[in-house]
Amino acid sequence: MTEKRVGQRTIALAHPPSVISFANIGGRFEGEGPLGGYFDETNDDSFFGEKTWEKAESAMQKKVLQRALDQAGLKPKDLDYIFAGDLLNQCIGSSFGLRDFGIPFYGLYGACSTMGESLSLAAMMIDGGFASKCAAMTSSHFCTAERQYRMPVPYGSQRPPTAQWTATASGCTILAREGEGPYITHITCGKIVDKGVTDANNMGAAMAPAAYDSLAAFFRDTGTGPRDYDLVITGDLGELGHAIVRDFFAKDGIDMGENFQDCGLLLYDRDKQDMHAGASGCGCSASVLNGYLLTEMRRGKWKNILFAPTGALLSPTSSFQGESVPGICHVVQISMKK
Repeated sequence: MTEKRVGQRTIALAHPPSVISFANIGGRFEGEGPLGGYFDETNDDSFFGEKTWEKAESAMQKKVLQRALDQAGLKPKDLDYIFAGDLLNQCIGSSFGLRDFGIPFYGLYGACSTMGESLSLAAMMIDGGFASKCAAMTSSHFCTAERQYRMPVPYGSQRPPTAQWTATASGCTILAREGEGPYITHITCGKIVDKGVTDANNMGAAMAPAAYDSLAAFFRDTGTGPRDYDLVITGDLGELGHAIVRDFFAKDGIDMGENFQDCGLLLYDRDKQDMHAGASGCGCSASVLNGYLLTEMRRGKWKNILFAPTGALLSPTSSFQGESVPGICHVVQISMKK
């Protein structure tokens, strides 16, 4: 097993799994944003035809998995495992959305880093020879997140400038042992990093140290730097968190360059849509990856990217008890070559 280790924390997959299908779904604001054309489906109805927002999030997961299966010409029985999670208590968005598929299921919680976590585990399962096809997926919903973590939407609370807008979106990637790519080639598992930020409306600052830690570990382990990749993209640090990570690397003498981006800064037009510091939520990086990023990789825009979604590992209970906001970031290298 250790022969697949590179450095201290990074895994080089011996048989890199291929992305054979991907799909994403978004809400009205996501469809109106600059990446709206990369969504398989958007819906102006925040309930997605259901009676509650929580049921709507489950509906998104159900729809996005079925779309990914259809695009690959697969049936549910063709998948060995699903790796999925969301932001809701006990991950009910995933468990209720996927319960009718009858596919072996691993429920995950990595907060907004869940797309990276699910991709990592699915890729390692296939590389290890324990599966031939797996789905990695997640979701978030603005209204469910507000109700659980902050204030119910009808309350009309005012958000500070550091706040981010939780994406109403879902994304699914299907990986297989064989395929034409892109391929998952390297993985760095994140560590929990907590620098004492207690403001739940400033999650970009809370997650930035974890993004820096994981990316620095990846570069150190692989002997590479940001300029060795066509794109280095974090999950949902937003304007402030993204700038903090850039500053951290600058202190190390590393210029992240223009190829350093953040999904939370790409999903919305912040001038026209007034999303404050940018997008957040599991569905932010998941929808950007399973729309814009993978589509453009297949079109040839990028050959080699680092996908590094970030998560804030808080809960309402921890915030009520005065706890700080721990962060985590999982790094996944996606390449058009094995």
